[in-house]
Amino acid sequence: MKKNLPEMVSAIPRTIGLARCRIWLPAILVALLLTAKLATAQSLQSYSSKVLTGTKQPVASAKVQNLKTGLIVLSGIDGAFTIQAASGDSLKITAPGYNINYVVAGAPALPDITLSIDETAIQLGPTLPVQRIYTTVTPSLNLASNAAVYNAEIIKYPVTSFRNALTGRLAGLYTLQSAGLPGSDGASFSLRGQTPVIVVDGVVANLTQFDLEEIESVTVLKDALGTAMLGTRGSGGAVVVTTRKGRADKQVVSFTAQTANQKSLGFPQTVGALDYATLYNEALKNDGQAPLYSDADLQGYRDQTNPIKYPNINWRDLVTNNGSAFRRYTLSATGGNKFARYFVALEHMNQDGIFKTVDSNTYNTNNNFKGYVIRSNVDVSITPQLTGGIYLLGRILNGNEPGATTGTILSNLLNTPANAYAPINPNGSFGGTQQFQNNVLAQVIGSGYRQNYKRDMLVNMYLKKTFDGITPGLWMQLKAAYYATLSENITRNKSFAIYQPNTAVTPVTYTQFGTNGTQANGNSIDYQGRTDYEELSIGYDRVFQKKHGVNILFLVNRDNSVGGSDLPYTIMGGSGRLSYNYKGKYVVEAAFGANGSNRYPVNGATKVGFFPSFGLGWNLEKEGFMSHVNFLSRLKLFGSYGKTGWDNPGYFTYIQRFFDAATTYFGTGASGNTSISEQVLANPNITWEKADKLNIGIDGAILKNRLGFSIEYFKNKFYDLLMQRGRNSTLLGNTYPDENIGQNQYTGWEGQLTYQETIRDFSFYLSANISSLNSKVLYVDEVFRQYDWMKRTGARVGQNFGYIAEGLFQTQAEINSSATTEGYTPQPGDIKYKDLNGDGIINQFDVSKIGNTKPVISYGLSLGASFKGFDISALIQGVQNRDIYYFGANYWPFQSGGFGQAYTSNLGRWTPATASTATFPRLNIGTNTNNQAFSSYWIRSGNYFRLKNMEIGYSLPASLIKRIGLQTFRVFANGYNLLTSASNSLDGRDPEVYNGAYPVQRLINFGVNIKF
Repeated sequence: MKKNLPEMVSAIPRTIGLARCRIWLPAILVALLLTAKLATAQSLQSYSSKVLTGTKQPVASAKVQNLKTGLIVLSGIDGAFTIQAASGDSLKITAPGYNINYVVAGAPALPDITLSIDETAIQLGPTLPVQRIYTTVTPSLNLASNAAVYNAEIIKYPVTSFRNALTGRLAGLYTLQSAGLPGSDGASFSLRGQTPVIVVDGVVANLTQFDLEEIESVTVLKDALGTAMLGTRGSGGAVVVTTRKGRADKQVVSFTAQTANQKSLGFPQTVGALDYATLYNEALKNDGQAPLYSDADLQGYRDQTNPIKYPNINWRDLVTNNGSAFRRYTLSATGGNKFARYFVALEHMNQDGIFKTVDSNTYNTNNNFKGYVIRSNVDVSITPQLTGGIYLLGRILNGNEPGATTGTILSNLLNTPANAYAPINPNGSFGGTQQFQNNVLAQVIGSGYRQNYKRDMLVNMYLKKTFDGITPGLWMQLKAAYYATLSENITRNKSFAIYQPNTAVTPVTYTQFGTNGTQANGNSIDYQGRTDYEELSIGYDRVFQKKHGVNILFLVNRDNSVGGSDLPYTIMGGSGRLSYNYKGKYVVEAAFGANGSNRYPVNGATKVGFFPSFGLGWNLEKEGFMSHVNFLSRLKLFGSYGKTGWDNPGYFTYIQRFFDAATTYFGTGASGNTSISEQVLANPNITWEKADKLNIGIDGAILKNRLGFSIEYFKNKFYDLLMQRGRNSTLLGNTYPDENIGQNQYTGWEGQLTYQETIRDFSFYLSANISSLNSKVLYVDEVFRQYDWMKRTGARVGQNFGYIAEGLFQTQAEINSSATTEGYTPQPGDIKYKDLNGDGIINQFDVSKIGNTKPVISYGLSLGASFKGFDISALIQGVQNRDIYYFGANYWPFQSGGFGQAYTSNLGRWTPATASTATFPRLNIGTNTNNQAFSSYWIRSGNYFRLKNMEIGYSLPASLIKRIGLQTFRVFANGYNLLTSASNSLDGRDPEVYNGAYPVQRLINFGVNIKF
């Protein structure tokens, strides 16, 4: 009978005696231990597997560690690795930007290992797979121009639209927030000068209001290679939104509560009643008229002893609050196992507006936006070879505003002088005059209310089958999506009367204007639409002999949308991508889109277009001759060239249409005949717009990947742009169609620099990006222009043209010695213009380029640090070489027929006493054809930089919160639009919203995040 090791050891003394035992026992024990060690070593075996992302893309250079033996290996470009382990050994798998995963080695083999993205980590540099339109690509093998921002950065913003969370973070993407209206404050996108499409989980969808915590990443694709598979929708680039998916891990429930205070920025500053009356009299004098306000009136405005007769109202302070509230609550859960994974989230947001309310109203008259968003992403492994998923999004968005509408009120704030009327009469009625019957206060609190209800639903489903039994790496996927949207307006507005007091009699009498208390009820459909999307794709992803990597993707799809009563708009066709790499060193990629829409002639040659692209890449760090360059972590040269399309057909514009027109009567009878009106001329040759794009770049890192950099140059030629011919004759008596004749060119540079470092418990990072964009009109069919400076061809795209101002006329002698102005007799204080052609006359032949002609530069700098439980981060962004144009009733005084507002900038007007220091022309009532002509005098610098975002947070120690069952307990404070530096020429207005629209908001936000 065999004995175990303890029995053998205990029998030794009895066998050889105690004395000999003292000599031989240590040697025997050593031998037994060596034998056990040898037996353990002999039980080791080779385990092979792959490290993949949640979308089954390989993770290169992932570290796989045997926790028992300490052995470490790295995965290859295909994610594959082989490691020595015994059955039961624990393996730890890590990669930058991913959550840690653990597996246990066991017979007969390891399954594929999935790493999920760490949403809490700041992602710098190409550590994660690059998200393309329909797939993801390993960073070293990606040749498309791209930039990405991840969840950890996005959730720092207290905003309702993810558009506002991208400002300054992505090279090449320029954003402009032109209004701060609750629910409609999303910034516009310009990607290398174009408007990109938005793609959500592989489906084109115009959705921008998300629960920010449900977004895993936002990636911009900028060149032809990145957007080739979009075909006729690829010229503008793409913004790819990837939502969070579940992972095979224990459930994590997260709750975030935030509350913020909002404050308006940069509203135009108007003058008080005394200044208004003084300037108005001065303007009348300049126009050769008698003054309107007497000395007694001016004294009355100065003394303010009779505020009814001499009102002095700051309308903005009267009807708007200093601050408003913003609140957001988010609850999410994620988890799963090898059979099913899920991510679900529910969000409620509530954003108040700036208008004041009164308790006497039983309904809300303020601007208000409420949103309810639910997200459910579920992936299921039906069999080891068959997976599926269903992603659901539901939104309810409710808006509210005063019955007079927000736009009308804001317009009246800029058109109602401070001395127009007293808002409330002594008898409690709304004040006003025959001229000013729309009492601003009454419009805010007494005009009823309007509501808007939006409903959105998005369903995205897929089934994916792998065919490893036929050949490893082969798969097929079927995908379908459905989107429905509805926007409904409910009107509950009511009329109000205003009463003009007659203070010349005692007691005061009132003249009524308007009707009091008539309510109008109604509802209407603002818009409604639906979209269905179908896709069938086949892919092949494999590495042969650990040298030859092949990735192939082909798909056919159909995108069909219906809006309102229009006929369906359908884009359909196919696209593909082929990528090959040799040992990860040399990469070649080709992609194409072949599709078209149903808005072109059915039998025409332009029904379907073909849009190919091609790219090359070289990873130099993998070359043998670079092995001695120890400081270099990676270095990739890459470039692409291709043709893209943009579908802009209009509504069946190739068909000549005729509409009913006015009824024509003949003779003396009462009957008539309806005439026919010919609409815009048809264009049977219309086709899509196109672009040829070149992109060249270098991407690298040094100092063990701590310092990363990338530089790219692009040159894009857009042609077949739709526009009318400038030489069309009006003799035809009809409107000419758009034709594919225009050509524009965009060139520029983009750079990115990142640095990150960890020293024990302290870590910090810095990421800077800069973009330079220049443009040129290559061809536009313009009318004959005699001089080169008048020509639009060769100018920047969107270039302003006008007169070149040479200051203000100071004396009549200067006017007499200068060129005459056609149709106008200048006076001292008027704007003087440059006579470009020297003919002594200022007219259309002196119109030239005005404003900045330099490339527009945008930049962003984000930085942050963490120490133990504390973290801090900030983002600075800005724009250089940007010009804006001041004009209209929000800047010029006494517009709107002479009854408009005046502004603090008008105080710098020209007078004989201020001639040498004047910053504004002499004043006039109403229109001045000379001073209000389009000219360089009204060009202002739009350069600015902002402290766009800053956050500070603290996470309680894990050892403390685990006692109460929590994983994370973090408190934080962040701000949005905190500090702005802009040109003094803007007179304190915001550099993005400078025209009197709903002002942008500064937010100070506090929140808490709990995970358990």
